[in-house]
Amino acid sequence: MDIGAWLSSLGFGLPAGASAARAVLEAQGLTRPGKQRLSTEKLHRAQSALLEALCLHCPSPECEAFAKASGKPPVRSSLKTTCRRCGGSDNRRAETEFLEACQRAGARKVVIVGGSPAVREELERGLGGKLELRMIDGTERRTADRARADLEWADLVLLWGGTELHHKVSMQYSSAPPELKWKVVHETKRGVAGLLAAGVEHFRRR
Repeated sequence: MDIGAWLSSLGFGLPAGASAARAVLEAQGLTRPGKQRLSTEKLHRAQSALLEALCLHCPSPECEAFAKASGKPPVRSSLKTTCRRCGGSDNRRAETEFLEACQRAGARKVVIVGGSPAVREELERGLGGKLELRMIDGTERRTADRARADLEWADLVLLWGGTELHHKVSMQYSSAPPELKWKVVHETKRGVAGLLAAGVEHFRRR
């Protein structure tokens, strides 16, 4: 395998990244200066050595800061998809930033009202296990008592306008009394990234 091409496929395609990666491989005895090819049986060990020694990041300032704080030398990736923090996905980046904001705010319980079933499942996969979530179907009737219980339980309530959210359901949350209404954020953007960014901004203003 051509070493330069292989390193590029892993995100070490920029000159500084390629140089840092080669230094790791040479220090591990997996190649030597001037050698241009790597045997296929060494590829797995070589990739593991690179992931252990270096932290790839995309151009995002947040991802660069994450890499610098990782304890490993940060390396700007030539492929966004190999960023260790966001994997090149706007939704994954938004989930990471939201989780970080929740941690800083000491928030653990989040209610999300609205969204399609598929998107709610995506959020469960990305945030579940790290936060306590209540995903509310915006098309099904929600009594005032149940909505009140959600509001009292939650650290944050995200109302996802512009999605599958009936007015009668959203009203149960948006009309909350002042002592609970501060938890409610109404976002009209349809995408996951926009919804979670609204949550981040809410915590930033507190």
